[in-house]
Amino acid sequence: MLIRVLVYDDNKTRQDALKLLIENQKDMAFVGAFENCSHVVEDMEKLLPDVVLMDIDMPAVNGIEGLKLIRQHAPRVLIIMQTVFEDDEKIFKAIRAGAHGYFVKKTPPAKLIEGIRDVVEGGAPMTASVARKVLEVFHEQKGSNRFDLTPREFEILSMLMKGMSYKMIADACHVTFHTVNAHCKSIYEKLHVHSATEAVAKAIDQRIV
Repeated sequence: MLIRVLVYDDNKTRQDALKLLIENQKDMAFVGAFENCSHVVEDMEKLLPDVVLMDIDMPAVNGIEGLKLIRQHAPRVLIIMQTVFEDDEKIFKAIRAGAHGYFVKKTPPAKLIEGIRDVVEGGAPMTASVARKVLEVFHEQKGSNRFDLTPREFEILSMLMKGMSYKMIADACHVTFHTVNAHCKSIYEKLHVHSATEAVAKAIDQRIV
């Protein structure tokens, strides 16, 4: 099955570079690129992407607003945010709005492609520097376990906070990908959220770990 990828970025050179990168992958299809999110709902209906690479800073309708519209009207679509700057406020605004992953634009192409595959498989890919910022806030806001997480769920949530993919967590815990997925579903149910990045955001907000 081809992963259908749609790009939002106001830089035409970057659009072209991402198009070339995606088209060179046997398991991916580039379905289009736009300079802003002015018609994002129509774009979802017409192009049916599986993954959106979303720039944050764009004219007219920016990436955060576009993200919210996609989550509202096309919740099955997976969204990886991209930005030039490692801005704490924008990072957490994107995570709380339901982004499934977050990369800075200087991320190596191979890492970005890996992130697209990870997010399709249920992961929450993050650039290491972004994951580090999430972890810094996590360390500053430690609190009690008020959501009745098991020790293993607590451990997995902490790994998600470090930006680890489901595959990486499975390797570290010596369990299968499906076992990690089952634990994460339990975590999401207990936190009343729907994705790894939402779980990270809620863990930070509610001082769960």
